[in-house]
Amino acid sequence: MAGTTVAEVRAELAALEDPKARAVNEKHGDDHGVNLGKLRALAKRLRTQQELAVELWATGDTAARLLALLICRPKAFPRGDLDTMLREARTPKVHDWLVNYVVKKSPHAQELRLAWIADPDPVVASAGWALTTERVAKKPEDLDLAGLLDVIEEQMKDAPDRLQWAMNHCLAQIGIEHAACRDRAIGIGERLGVLKDYPTPKGCTSPYAPVWIGEMVRRANAG
Repeated sequence: MAGTTVAEVRAELAALEDPKARAVNEKHGDDHGVNLGKLRALAKRLRTQQELAVELWATGDTAARLLALLICRPKAFPRGDLDTMLREARTPKVHDWLVNYVVKKSPHAQELRLAWIADPDPVVASAGWALTTERVAKKPEDLDLAGLLDVIEEQMKDAPDRLQWAMNHCLAQIGIEHAACRDRAIGIGERLGVLKDYPTPKGCTSPYAPVWIGEMVRRANAG
């Protein structure tokens, strides 16, 4: 559907607006009312359109930005644009999709990881930790795992929620993927107690790092 205009797309998004979906999304900090399955179907129909994606992002509308992240070309964004976009992405879903669907596929991911993880803005720093967690799992060779655990041990307990969650994920990933660090990762989780009492639905794994690590290692060994 090349040649589709921003106005046409926004009209389609407006037609998909569902008050019940908005009420659910707003409980999670996301200010849009479009069912994500329907949003993905629209993205599939539009296919990749980088120019349209950039224009949709510029509207500032959350649903439009989510759609933009689905139809863009991740490798087409300059590093500076990705940095600006992350700082503009203040709703959780836009932030998560930008990091996972775009930045992780970008040739600038490593540079941004190093810049963001030390950023004073905790939301930006959480993106740096998310990229680091990806590296822990897929390309840990040049990571200082002991140094990462030092930072987590010192800072995670008092970190703001989003940053704390990202650091906790990294802690668990280190413990899951790297046996030599496992006991220390579990020990840090036990001492800090972060997310120990997090309400976890039946059948789901707790985000409390010692339990998370233990369950994932058990599954790997069982397989």
